Amino acid sequence: MKLTTRGHYSVKALLDLALQPWGQPVSVNTIATRQALPPPYLEKLLIDLRRAGLVESVRGAQGGYRLAKPPDHIFLGQILEAVGEQANPLPRHAPQVDQAEDWVTFAVWKRLSQKLTEALYSISLEDLYFDARSWQAAQGDDVSFVV
Repeated sequence: MKLTTRGHYSVKALLDLALQPWGQPVSVNTIATRQALPPPYLEKLLIDLRRAGLVESVRGAQGGYRLAKPPDHIFLGQILEAVGEQANPLPRHAPQVDQAEDWVTFAVWKRLSQKLTEALYSISLEDLYFDARSWQAAQGDDVSFVV
């Protein structure tokens, strides 16, 4: 599975929101500047994430977006699904009925695909946040935290 630009940018935006005090909205331009993302594209992703119930939009001068749930209740699989990513590592494959080795290959890839999906839905935004913080700490003080 390859993480596309949509998936990568979405994870970066949500990690940025996870850095904020709970419930504090952040503008699209602020996130885009901090994460070096194009604001119009980011806005489209945030709309998809809002439709999926992962973020909320707040209107007004101090408005923007905020997480709709705590980071430990938002999972990588949900994020990717919200922006149209698929966890399927291979194109759809139907084994040929008369070839046993084709069935074995099919069964192996089917099980690997199931395990990948399970993993994506077990990795929380909080897990990713702590992984990024651990990496930053290992790099020393010279590294800023841009996800």
